[in-house]
Amino acid sequence: MPTSKVEYKGSLRTECTHIRSGQVIITDAPTDNHGKGEAFSPTDLAATSLATCMITVMNIAAEGRNIKIDGMHAEVTKIMAEHPRRISEIVIELTIDTALNADQKELLEKIGLNCPVGLSLHPDIKQNITFKYGKLA
Repeated sequence: MPTSKVEYKGSLRTECTHIRSGQVIITDAPTDNHGKGEAFSPTDLAATSLATCMITVMNIAAEGRNIKIDGMHAEVTKIMAEHPRRISEIVIELTIDTALNADQKELLEKIGLNCPVGLSLHPDIKQNITFKYGKLA
């Protein structure tokens, strides 16, 4: 079964539908590449997917170990290169507002840094990931 359907809507915009759920994401070309920049660009989604994957697998691991990691959020910055135009770096600052001990932090960071999206990205894309903790154990 297909994962998604992508339809070109004109004006450098696509509508992406997740087949199983029916959820829709709109993409636009970025303003620095002939677009309106009114929605995520395809490369924005690629960079953001790294953060969502990290957060997801870290929470799967935490739930399986009865570790609470409430208040987790990430800020994502995508850096583009020219010639060829491509993502050159993804900067993620991932914050966890939960008291964790050193072993829990080490475990969750290792799992996050080895998420499927991160392992699928081309090795030339620099992944600059930092973890911040809002509370200390």
